[in-house]
Amino acid sequence: MASPRLETYCCPNRDAATQLVMNFQPEVFCGVCIGSASISLLLTILQLLPKKGQSLRKMPKASSSSTILLLISICDILGGLGIIFRSSVWLGFPGFIANISVVNGTDVWPSAFCVGSAMWIQLLYSAGFWWLFCYAVDSYLVVRRSAGLSTIVLYHMMTWGLAVMLCVEGIALLYYPSLSSCENGLEHAIPHYITTYAPLLLVLVVNPVLFRRTVSAVASLLKGRQGIYTENERRLGTEIQIRFFKIMLVFVICWSSNIINESLLFYLEMQPDINEMPLKNIRSAALITWIIMGILNPMQGFLFTLAFYGWTGWRVDLKWRKREILWESMSSSTVGENAYPSPVNYQSNIHDSKKISTTDSQQTDEAISMLSEGNTSGDDRLTRSSPIYQGW
Repeated sequence: MASPRLETYCCPNRDAATQLVMNFQPEVFCGVCIGSASISLLLTILQLLPKKGQSLRKMPKASSSSTILLLISICDILGGLGIIFRSSVWLGFPGFIANISVVNGTDVWPSAFCVGSAMWIQLLYSAGFWWLFCYAVDSYLVVRRSAGLSTIVLYHMMTWGLAVMLCVEGIALLYYPSLSSCENGLEHAIPHYITTYAPLLLVLVVNPVLFRRTVSAVASLLKGRQGIYTENERRLGTEIQIRFFKIMLVFVICWSSNIINESLLFYLEMQPDINEMPLKNIRSAALITWIIMGILNPMQGFLFTLAFYGWTGWRVDLKWRKREILWESMSSSTVGENAYPSPVNYQSNIHDSKKISTTDSQQTDEAISMLSEGNTSGDDRLTRSSPIYQGW
């Protein structure tokens, strides 16, 4: 799981609230984290692998949207590997971990492992948050015809730059001037929690606004294609709206427990004695949400693939060769760098009547088909546009 409490636990003089949750059934908690992360890791990879029985042919290079979705999955996979490694060491070498609590100890490796593994997990999940924010921005800009494959470089710079900067800044403030004094006052801990939860809160607050504006812009584009708003076009707009809703639903499910848990622990930290009887229910709620975090945080990777592409099936094609996604162009030409592949289900919903020949209509079709990448409808389950197909 991903929580700033992981870094706080590396302080020998950690606060009482952190001590409470980290010492609550550590074997059970680590086992839960390993189990959840392992299941999510295997199912995520299964979702992204190419499947047998798919008819694929050549297409243009992948869109920025599919690239971002793939990068989100990669961040979740690497973050899950960090959780598995960290929890396995905690279970397998309890004596090694016990040395973290030794003040002024001579063995630096336990503390180095504690800090390094916690930073790895936090950095990867934080980068995933920034990529999810970039996906919302890119979706809106594509509909406004202001983005293309060239903008992916800017997204890389923003995502990795901000993720690394905030992570390093938060850790530096927390451990200043040394591990032995990192919890002597909230002035060390609060900046660390702010830098950790800033991208999470950004996604929770800003992404729904961007998604809503994108859906409104899609409706306007669909109405403007032929001057009418047919049932097929309304259905496509609804599919895009549902896709955005699924993404936010998964995010809220996986991370709302973190916000609740952190609020409860901060409340306990402000009390003179967290072991008082009137605080029993607060302590119980904090411990329950702590276990829930260990289950839901690692499951984000698999749940996101379901939101992005739906269930892709079990039949994996292990004959590695260059994979291309099945697509049909809305016209006979592309529009430079900003052209996007059109998924089959979009063709079946929208392109039943006639082709749009003008450049403006073609750009509209390509922008909307990019947003519907990965959607499935009816019998089109074998033609979903998983980004992994576009990379082989």
